[in-house]
Amino acid sequence: MFIPKKSKFKKQQKGKFCNRINSASVNPNQLHFGSVGLKALSFSSLTSKQLETLRQSINKSVKKTGRIVINAFPSTPVSKKPIEVRMGKGKGNVDHWVFKVKPGFILCEIITDQVEVAIKALDAVKKKLSIKTKIIQS
Repeated sequence: MFIPKKSKFKKQQKGKFCNRINSASVNPNQLHFGSVGLKALSFSSLTSKQLETLRQSINKSVKKTGRIVINAFPSTPVSKKPIEVRMGKGKGNVDHWVFKVKPGFILCEIITDQVEVAIKALDAVKKKLSIKTKIIQS
């Protein structure tokens, strides 16, 4: 499961998805490692379970013919109060971890010579994710 080992604070506020322009030298909208990648087309938050499923299903079909690079890591905690607990008495415990996805972000890349196998693997992953995605090639 993808969970951070350490975080500065135990709990976080929800925040918002905002369209800020990054001044980073690395463009997250282009392939850097692999020949085939999966690009997000909408705002969403992916849980650590979804990212683990993504990794497992790609590994199942690609096996030793290629390597996977996953650019997303869930570092935002989501808290939840237990069922049938009254209002107040503070914030609930951390329930799961999420990664906030913006449109155009490359979720994962596959380094391989067999492009057809990689496209089939990413097509299977597309159906399992809760966001709109697109397969891109370099």
